[in-house]
Parts: sequence; structure tokens; C-alpha cells
Amino acid sequence: MSVSTVTVNLTSTIMPAAKGKKKAAKKSESCIFDKFSQKQIAEFKEGFLVMDKDKDGLISESDLAAIFAEIGRPGTAADFSQMVQDAAPNPMSLTVLLNMFASKSSGEQDDDDAIIAAFRSFEGSDAGKIDPNQFKTMLQAFGDKLTDQEVEDVMAIMELTDDGQINSDALLGMLVAKTD
Repeated sequence: MSVSTVTVNLTSTIMPAAKGKKKAAKKSESCIFDKFSQKQIAEFKEGFLVMDKDKDGLISESDLAAIFAEIGRPGTAADFSQMVQDAAPNPMSLTVLLNMFASKSSGEQDDDDAIIAAFRSFEGSDAGKIDPNQFKTMLQAFGDKLTDQEVEDVMAIMELTDDGQINSDALLGMLVAKTD
């Protein structure tokens, strides 16, 4: 069975026949299955089913909490709520998950540019330099907060300028393929 046949079968099973503008939307959504091989779709579905703990066809905050508990990584209700909100504006179904992976693999989101922008935001008035004390504080205050040892490990690989600042150009050169 080809991916196109699977697409037609899944689309006709999931979505009722539509008229007018909705027909175009139906075609657009069904194309998501054309972006992956049957094996990839099966793997995504298997992963989705593992994450869908309550088996309601959606990955919810409670599903995320259960997943994180299984892997020994605690979180708060606010953390899981934020993850769901960040992931997609719609409930996280298998189709939404596939769309997220498709947009990621199609280049709609450029990780290098996001990383560059994130690190450039640490630069003060001196382009190409990051204050190491401020950077250490940020590493321990936001996102996945780093321990003292993790901060020391990160700082050990940083190239410093003559005035003791982090050379952000060198740092970006280590992290991404391009720096501008």
C-alpha cells in the first residue's frame, strides 16, 4: 500500500466529506502524510501512542506529566501547561504532531538562526562579547537551570577575550555552522 493510499484511507476515515473552501483545507491536511514514508508515519504513530497515556487521541498536560514521571524528570502543572501551549495552538493530535515534524524538517524553522539570535541577546553594548557573570546567572536562572558544576563545565570551554569577556563569535562558531 502506498503512502497516497494510506493518506486517502486515513483522510476518509478521519474527515467527513467537505464542500467549497473546506475541501482545499482537507487536501492540505492530507498532504502531511505524503511528506513521510510509511515507516516514518508508523514510528511517529507508535511514539504518539506511547505518549498518549490516557488513550484519548490527544497529548495533554496530564500525559506529559506521566511521561516526565516515567523518565524521572519532575515538573509542575505550569511547566506542562506551557509545553502544551508552546507546542501547538490546537490540541496535540497525531496529525498536529506530524505537522510539527514536517514544518521542522522542511526548514520553516531555522535552528541556527534561533541559536544565533538567542546568544546575541546576551551581548551588551560590546558586539561579540558576553559578560561571563551575567551569562552564568542566566544559565542558572532560566530554562533548564544548570547546576554549579554544569556552569563550570560550560565556562571551561568558553573562549575569553583579553578583557575577560566571553567571545560570542567563537562560541557561536562552536554551536552552529554559520555565525551571521
